[in-house]
Amino acid sequence: MIDAESLHVESKPERFYDDVSHAAGTPSFAEDIHDAAAQEHTLSLWHAIRLYPKSIAWSLVMSTAIIMEGYDTILLGSLYAQPAFAKAYGVPVGDGTYQLVAPWQSGLNSGSAIGQLAGLLIAGHLSEQLGFKKTMLGGLFACIALIFITVFAPNITVLLVGQILFGIALGIFQTIPCIYALEVSPTSLHAYLTNYVNFCWTFGQIIATGLMRGVLYRTDEWAYRIPFAGQWFWPIILIPAITFAPESPWWLVRKGRLADAKLALQRLTTKTAVGYDLDKSITLMVATTERERRINSATSYWACFADAVNLRRTLIVIGVYIAQMLSGVFLRGYSSYFLIQAGLPADQAFNLSIVNFAVAILGGFCSWILLPLFGRRSIFLWSFVLMLILLVIVGGLGVPSVPAGADNPYARTIGAILIVSSFLYNCTMGPLTNTLCAELPSALLRSKSLALARWAYAFCAIIFGVIVPYQLNPTAWNWGAKTGFFWAGGCLVSILFTYFCLPEPKGRNTVELDILFEKRISARKFAETRVDLTDAML
Repeated sequence: MIDAESLHVESKPERFYDDVSHAAGTPSFAEDIHDAAAQEHTLSLWHAIRLYPKSIAWSLVMSTAIIMEGYDTILLGSLYAQPAFAKAYGVPVGDGTYQLVAPWQSGLNSGSAIGQLAGLLIAGHLSEQLGFKKTMLGGLFACIALIFITVFAPNITVLLVGQILFGIALGIFQTIPCIYALEVSPTSLHAYLTNYVNFCWTFGQIIATGLMRGVLYRTDEWAYRIPFAGQWFWPIILIPAITFAPESPWWLVRKGRLADAKLALQRLTTKTAVGYDLDKSITLMVATTERERRINSATSYWACFADAVNLRRTLIVIGVYIAQMLSGVFLRGYSSYFLIQAGLPADQAFNLSIVNFAVAILGGFCSWILLPLFGRRSIFLWSFVLMLILLVIVGGLGVPSVPAGADNPYARTIGAILIVSSFLYNCTMGPLTNTLCAELPSALLRSKSLALARWAYAFCAIIFGVIVPYQLNPTAWNWGAKTGFFWAGGCLVSILFTYFCLPEPKGRNTVELDILFEKRISARKFAETRVDLTDAML
């Protein structure tokens, strides 16, 4: 077994890897790798919970920051249905009410996404240089300062600038919770902890919708300032907590700090880890990292595309994030505004949206039931098939014309289907996106690959952030519920991508996935292919 103290070289990781390469030729090193893989594969969910309770707690703390992102994604869509906000930043439409014109809606939606493009690229670099904890803290401190702009924006131009700058801060810590959750936990906990990220997203959405419902009948500027100010709550409580969080042991191994990696792993596990050798777990991290460095030591963004293996892995995680978006997630994000345009009164639309997000949380709990029963690939594939059917029904209900001012009987049916689709999304593709995108990249390029995937997601969000307001706005295309047909087409594209491109990572550790990708195994054969860990030795 490797002596962690003897290999602790904090300032010269290249010398550290030379020492590991020498150790890799010894029989004990190979035995430790096999033992580490075996003890991780035989670790049941219950035993993993008993062994890693502190890992679970720290992962939950780190992931809670995503509540801010979920809150932000739903906030503007809900504010468009807020009369006071529309009066402050919109234009009269002739019936005594106000509307934000579609170009400004598109601009505000795209503003946050544009900022996130920059923030994600910054995060991919900073998280590997400074570590996940310091990068998260930097993003949270930036949020506290930038929220002032959106709360007190005197006009829509300043509000747009605030959204762009706040988007940069959001982008900085968007991908870190998923990577941190995966790197501080064993394989049996990966899906559950990365799924919690989607819980936080949904919590943020329901909090934003509930707060908007609470200020719906206010007529002063605080009707929209209070929802913006609500974003201050999370950085204030998270900064003290994350300050004491342990760093990822995988990141410490990549920096050549084995002694610190072992200390971090000890902080993440119970003191009575009987029958579980932490030194062997560190050895497996060392072997995986060394193996990846021997194949390609580059860790730049370009390295994600530089060879066929990493190109394939990068395109898959990008495809998974875009597929998630094509399921109609933007349509559900506009649920309040969408239901009002479909014919529901504003208060009923907000009430139904709150129910919608509450059901989404229930769906998140149900996803934990599905995880041990089915493979990730199967759940992902069939969820798009079911979503396609629901969206076709929504589109069909938008075809019959309803006289202006009449009670629209289809609006409530559409609302009910949106609730079902929200449950389906949060039970399947929503949480699984985080799991798949954290598991599929290599350890060396995980931060960069996930940042690129989220970058592609944010870029597409800009495009759809422009398109969706035009689809729904009565002063633009005015598609209404017929928008469901558009997103049904997106589901069809996602079905084809999942079937032909998405492999099954369930039950595989990082080095096993490395070997499968290097052997160019077909996505449809990942689950049935046996892996010989002697291939992990170079």
